[in-house]
Amino acid sequence: MIGRTLQKKILQTAQQLPVITITGPRQSGKTTLARKAFASHTYINLELPDNSEFATIDPRGFFQHYQGNLILDEVQYVPALFSYTGHGR
Repeated sequence: MIGRTLQKKILQTAQQLPVITITGPRQSGKTTLARKAFASHTYINLELPDNSEFATIDPRGFFQHYQGNLILDEVQYVPALFSYTGHGR
């Protein structure tokens, strides 16, 4: 895998902020970058119907179920989650 120049900056930013967002065009390596930079975090793909349904119906329960540090991939499928992130959930 080609080394990512953004990984160092993302890790520095993550030390200062409770939530960070990685944006960019489709198929540009955002998920790969996030999973490599935060290998110990729980990865959840919200494009999967069961995950997006759970997060949509019960966002508090979703965050109680998935405690700790998370990578939320395709979070645009559940925009209500933005209201719950970084606020002590």
